Amino acid sequence: MTLPPPAGPDLADPLDSTTRDDRDDRPGSRMARMRMPLARAVVEAVAVENGVCVRPMAMRRTNLDTGETEIIPVPCGATLASKCPTCAEKARRLRMAQCKAGWHLDDEPLPDPDPPSDDAKVLAGFRADLEVARRDAERDSDSAGVAEIDALIGQVDDELNALGVRGKAASDNRDRPRRARSTRRRQDAPDLPRLPVEKRTVGRTYEAPDGRAWRPSMFLTLTCDTYGRVTSDGTPVDPGSYDYRRAARDAIHFPKLIDRFWQNLRRAVGWDVQYFAALEPQRRLAPHLHAAIRGTVPRALLRQVAAATYHQIWWPPCDRPVYPDTALPVWDPNGGAYLDPDTGRPLPTWDEALDAIGEDDEPAHVVRFGPQLRADGVTANSAHTGRMIGYLTKYLVKGLDACHAATTDAQRRHVERLADALRHEPCSPTCANWLRYGVQPKNPKPGLVPGRCRGKAHRRETLGFGGRRVLVSRKWSGKTLTDHKHDRVAFIREQLEALGHTATGPAAPDTDPARTAWTLLRPGDPAAPRREHLLLQAVAQRHAWRAQLDAARRAAPDELPAIGPPAAPAHAA
Repeated sequence: MTLPPPAGPDLADPLDSTTRDDRDDRPGSRMARMRMPLARAVVEAVAVENGVCVRPMAMRRTNLDTGETEIIPVPCGATLASKCPTCAEKARRLRMAQCKAGWHLDDEPLPDPDPPSDDAKVLAGFRADLEVARRDAERDSDSAGVAEIDALIGQVDDELNALGVRGKAASDNRDRPRRARSTRRRQDAPDLPRLPVEKRTVGRTYEAPDGRAWRPSMFLTLTCDTYGRVTSDGTPVDPGSYDYRRAARDAIHFPKLIDRFWQNLRRAVGWDVQYFAALEPQRRLAPHLHAAIRGTVPRALLRQVAAATYHQIWWPPCDRPVYPDTALPVWDPNGGAYLDPDTGRPLPTWDEALDAIGEDDEPAHVVRFGPQLRADGVTANSAHTGRMIGYLTKYLVKGLDACHAATTDAQRRHVERLADALRHEPCSPTCANWLRYGVQPKNPKPGLVPGRCRGKAHRRETLGFGGRRVLVSRKWSGKTLTDHKHDRVAFIREQLEALGHTATGPAAPDTDPARTAWTLLRPGDPAAPRREHLLLQAVAQRHAWRAQLDAARRAAPDELPAIGPPAAPAHAA
């Protein structure tokens, strides 16, 4: 008996869709329909091309004089491209402008404070008398008098602020006990030179033999310590010996180490060093800091300061869990505390656990920098400066977990092991993980479960780093990020005014903010339009603005070059 030959394409089962590929692409088939782009995706793509936010918020603008209302799409202000690529790129370019503005300054960005006025001196003297009266009332146990004097002190502070005095004359936490530790340096840390810090932020000026003078700056890179050998893709050679616990703790407390580095550097060089720094992860997922420094510091001194910088964590011991996940402390609603599941006794409070740390005890953890350090000199107005600024801000639009994609199984397992170490590591005094180690978190509340803390350091996208991605010193450019944003808007308005036009739309300068009320339309509001309608409205408005600007340029082609260099993209305004 001979078997029939296999069926060819013409003899195939008509129900078998895998034998004929042309059926998948025929018009009207499911495969053809699935390949068609979605309408929302098309609208979002057009919005991105025109510099429009893809997640706008609907705001109702009401004119208090006429009662006229209008719904305006307002940008979301996201800083990650995964949420809104337009707003993220806008924020990154704003950071680039901020970095460039303060990197190579020749003079001090902030002026000295004005001398206090006579009225401010009189109020300060009255404030001193109130302080003495409050101390006497406390000595006499006169609670009513203390409360009355505190109210007067608040009024005096408000009047001082109204006169242009910044801050407060005295702190409000006079009754809080301050816990202090010994400031003696560790024996395993080298000593550092200490100089009186001058009130200047500008670095040294160099002069060439031909008389030219220039003031260069630096680009610094700092890394964490090693936790074990890694391969070229960042995964550990021996995962069993890789110290994931120390890597998690270093990532959590890395911001404190950075602050201590700048303190030590200023004391070592003798002037107020200013910086613009951005944090990103290395391929091994350890924190990695790039910083633009105004002025120059000898590389040998930078290495000395980095090697001598450390930060000690004076927390209760958290190396060995006291309670397993199956027998965790229980909440007592009557006492407002967590109890031992076996004995029913309250766990030690956070302050009691800190008081139990003796003077001879070792800190719970010590954070240090790694031996890798790189410092490069950068001069102003060079192509290298622009490249370094772009390199410094290239990862600001990405989450820390998305800077290096995990494409192999080894990389994914490395991420999982680090995330597991971070999941059970205390991130702050209020972290729920302290219950595993027999300590009540600071300000306890019901519902705390170890391993489920909502702190930012425990999120997968942060890789343990709970601080800010961009660190800028106070005297970097003399302006805040909001000031730089207003400067960019003012530049666009100057262009329009030079061309004989004025700004129109929601941000028009002729709109009186005092006679305008803004209300956010919440989800579910019947007046809230769909996102597609907001995107189309914003794109149409952008087209109108672009047409007006092009028409103005054609009408006055010689006016624009006098304004200055080109501004940021259109969506920056």
